[in-house]
Amino acid sequence: MLSKKLPLATAAAVAALFALPALAQVKVGVVTSSTGPTALVGIPQKNTVPLLPKKIGDLTVEYISLDDASDSTNSVTAFKKLITEQNVDALIGPSGSPNAMGVIQFAAEAGVPMLAPVGTAAVVLPMNDQKKWVFKTTQNDDIIARALVDHMAKTGIKTVGFIGLNDPYGENWYKVFSGLANEKGIKIAANERYLRFDSSVTGQALKILAAKPDAVLVAAPGAASVLPQTTLFDQGYKGKFYQTHGAALPDFLKLGGKKVEGTVLAASLMLVLPEMPDSNPSKKVATDYIAAYEKLNGSKPATFGANVYDAGLLLEKAVPLAEKAGKPGTKEFRSALRDALEQTKELVGTQGVYNMSAADHSGFDDRGRELITVKDGNWTLVK
Repeated sequence: MLSKKLPLATAAAVAALFALPALAQVKVGVVTSSTGPTALVGIPQKNTVPLLPKKIGDLTVEYISLDDASDSTNSVTAFKKLITEQNVDALIGPSGSPNAMGVIQFAAEAGVPMLAPVGTAAVVLPMNDQKKWVFKTTQNDDIIARALVDHMAKTGIKTVGFIGLNDPYGENWYKVFSGLANEKGIKIAANERYLRFDSSVTGQALKILAAKPDAVLVAAPGAASVLPQTTLFDQGYKGKFYQTHGAALPDFLKLGGKKVEGTVLAASLMLVLPEMPDSNPSKKVATDYIAAYEKLNGSKPATFGANVYDAGLLLEKAVPLAEKAGKPGTKEFRSALRDALEQTKELVGTQGVYNMSAADHSGFDDRGRELITVKDGNWTLVK
């Protein structure tokens, strides 16, 4: 009799095991430009995905990572695929500002929160019914530009030559920078544009040289930030160079070499972490991220990867709140996730502290940037 009961008990135990509720799963789509002209931005972002939280509370998190090859049309295709085929609850990406501007409508129409690791503030400003679904994980242009303009004014810069990308990144930077410069009595002596895949900017550089500005500001992310500066250097320009936070990557130093020595930019504390005091709230988070990235990939990350890491931190805090409104995979969950992201307060990230609101979907304040220069081929704080 006992021998007959044992199989029944075993079967019951197995049945009970399979009857246990499975962990609900959150799906997050990630689109990066890990190939193409924006690859220096996209590669550290793609490489950061394995470091994002795989479990939040009782929920498992799955990340579906796609490459748009730096192409805006591919970004749209990838977003649509993630939304319609994968039924994702949140989206991280794309890497480029033009790419991000082109997919906002699809995230909004589907009601899926989008965490954009891009430079231009145009993805969240001016706020409207579509952009309310977007949250930006980089510093807004005005925070960075104000630090640069203040430095220019302090060091006696009176005229500036501007050269930026002919896309939303460059356009918004000119809009913000020119307004702040005007307030300080700094004149824009030249205003030039180029494309991120251009191999020459000689014509634009010659026009800037002819204007004889005291300084030049280059507004471009990744490898595209190097070309105008090295071209002007080769043409004999002797004034001061400024860059946006788009140049905050190791390859800027590697590609520019001695031609970028003395450059001033405002960017993440990650570039000068050893110089930051332990009291800085982001130092430990940034240190832990860099160590984990280096262990996984064998190299240090550019700050662009940290923008994706911070997206994971934002989701980690917001998902438990959203879960109260509905299960992952539902409209109710995604709407609540958007609301929870908007209510983020004093969340310490790798590059600053996030305080979101209905009007501000970036959330950084001055704790989100440091004034930095290139000295002896390395980044160092401006003293």
